[in-house]
Amino acid sequence: MYSSEQMSCSIFPLTPAQMIKYMKESQGRNQTEVAEFILLGLSDNPDIQVILFGLFLSIYMATMVGNLGMIILIMIYPSLHTPMYYFLSSLSFVDASYSSSVTPKMLVNLVVEDKAISFSGCAAQFYFFGSFLGTECFLLAMMSYDRYAAIWNPLLYPVLMSGRICFLLVATSFLAGFGNAAIHTGMTFSLSFCGSNRINHFYCDTPPLLKLSCSDTHINGIVIMAFSSFNVISCVMIVLASYLCILIAILRMPTLEGRHKAFSTCASHLIAVTIFFGTILFMYLRPTSSYSMEQDKVVSVFYTVVIPMLNPLIYSLKNKDVKGALKKILQKHIP
Repeated sequence: MYSSEQMSCSIFPLTPAQMIKYMKESQGRNQTEVAEFILLGLSDNPDIQVILFGLFLSIYMATMVGNLGMIILIMIYPSLHTPMYYFLSSLSFVDASYSSSVTPKMLVNLVVEDKAISFSGCAAQFYFFGSFLGTECFLLAMMSYDRYAAIWNPLLYPVLMSGRICFLLVATSFLAGFGNAAIHTGMTFSLSFCGSNRINHFYCDTPPLLKLSCSDTHINGIVIMAFSSFNVISCVMIVLASYLCILIAILRMPTLEGRHKAFSTCASHLIAVTIFFGTILFMYLRPTSSYSMEQDKVVSVFYTVVIPMLNPLIYSLKNKDVKGALKKILQKHIP
């Protein structure tokens, strides 16, 4: 059992390692015999691995530069200290974080022969990737509400989206994302892994781990599907409801210029939402019998590596304020 001091020393009730240990102790036996997993990756062809390493390293560097650059840009320019950019800086942090939970290990595995990851390392990767991915899901829904508040009633916008409310919405997104990932991690890594330890993927994900388990994973599959469905569908419903109200507000505007300006403020977010939720819905909200690991690897590369790079590009290319701030920096530092 854990002491009250241990239980209260973190923002979240239990760390992934404590949670797994607690669930095993509560069952009265150690269910896990596998000490480490082997990540098979995307390809075992050395020539292809070299090409993939160069490609993914370039994408990861662009991801970090783009997202961290967006955060710094929003911090240093007072004109960007608005609710929309507060959410955008939070989104950039989440993108950089969930990409970093997978990509560095994938890059290492492309150039080394030992592709092992420890049991605790796999659990940590699973937890943090799931946490930040879930946080992005909720954060995009909160951003759609922010756009609704800005367009539906501009006069009340400073009240509806005060600094305190923005902080609470972002904090709620993080708590929901980390709490949901804690449930998934606890249920997955409390299973027994006593056979093969070769994960047919480039990171620790739910479907390949469930396939390796010696335990009955039927209940796990149902619970994980239920939580994933509820979280994703609830976020999608918030986005759809917000944009329905936004569309109604835009159609009520008397001038074409006003409609164009209102729509342009939502265009970047709408593109990001479509790409993200379209990929997530395809990836996770399917029966486990329809999974094809080779196909899912390609889709996983898109949302773990490519989407975090695309978001800062989408928001910078479609946003005049961000482009203006970038132009000032370039004029100041590049003659």
